[in-house]
Order: sequence, then C-alpha cells, then structure tokens
Amino acid sequence: MPTKDNSTLVLRNNWEDLINLHLSDMKKYILASFLLLIGLGASAQKFAYVDTEYILKHLPEYKSAQSQLEGLSNQFQKQVDDSFVEIDRMYRAYQADQVLLTDDMRKRRENEIIEREKKAKEAQRQKFGPEGELFQTRTKLIKPIQDKVSTVIAETAKNKFIDFVFDKSSESTMMIYASSSYDISNDVILRLGYKPGTVVK
Repeated sequence: MPTKDNSTLVLRNNWEDLINLHLSDMKKYILASFLLLIGLGASAQKFAYVDTEYILKHLPEYKSAQSQLEGLSNQFQKQVDDSFVEIDRMYRAYQADQVLLTDDMRKRRENEIIEREKKAKEAQRQKFGPEGELFQTRTKLIKPIQDKVSTVIAETAKNKFIDFVFDKSSESTMMIYASSSYDISNDVILRLGYKPGTVVK
C-alpha cells in the first residue's frame, strides 16, 4: 500500500528547525574552550553572550509570526494528508478490482497510482522542503525580526564597550558581533601583497 514518505512527519514536526538550529554539545564545548583561551591571552577585551531564543520569546511580532507559520504548516499538512488518503483509496479500489482487470487495465491503474504518488510527494517537497513555501514564508516573516534584534545587540555592545558577543542558543555562527577594531583582515591582505578594498571581479 502506498504510504506517506516518513520525511513528511519529520518536516512537519521540525519545520522550525530549518532556521533556528540549536548549538550541538560539540559547538558549546568549542565555544567554551575558545572563550577560555582568549580570556587567558587577552584579558583587556570584553566579551558577552546573549540568548536570542529567549529574547525572541519576548517580542509580540515574533509570537504573531510563529502563529501564522503554525497555521500555514497545518494547512499544508492537511493538503498533503488529503493527497495520500486519495492515493490509498485508489490503491484499495485497485486491489478489489484486480482479478477482474486485463493486463493492460492493471498496468494503466498501477501507473495512475504511481503518478499520483509522485505528484503528492513533489507537492510535499514544495511545501515542506528546504527551499519550500513554508521555508520561504518563514524567512519573510522572521528575518526582519532577527535583523532588528541583531541591530540592537550591536548597539548595546557598543554602548557597553563590549568587543565580542556570542549567541548561546540557536545561531549556527557562534559569534554574532565583533568590534571592527579587532578586524585584521586588511593587515592579512597587505601581507599577501594586495590592496585592501580591491576586490577581484
């Protein structure tokens, strides 16, 4: 019997994990080690951390966006479920009629079921996939809020004369703010024999 791809439930239940990836234990260990090493070698620098997941939970616009996304996810899931229910109905009808069908009729009915299942899985991918409609909508709703928080974090760090800020919660990139005074990129470019700002086109 045709069944839904197991990834349906994974995508459905974990759609929020597409953008808010929690730091693994290894990343947390690396972060702690990194901070320890820097602290030993550069005590004059000031470090801080934030919990963006905790911050976002305080914002009404974030809560509203999450509610919209949950409603959209439920709507998409119903569409996917309805498609597979119809495929199941087709398959059961085929089984019941199979003994009465000619070889050509059986082949045609089987192909119809296979094609319907392919379309259902493609629709599932378009809704819940990494570049699917749910992901795109989430980016549209959440990114402006995340940008707003990032801007305030940077402003707060500057006002408190903090040089580096790390996010302990959900950013895949651990460092989310660094004072430009510690950026030695141009020094490296000069030592490589090139002029800073002259980007290869």
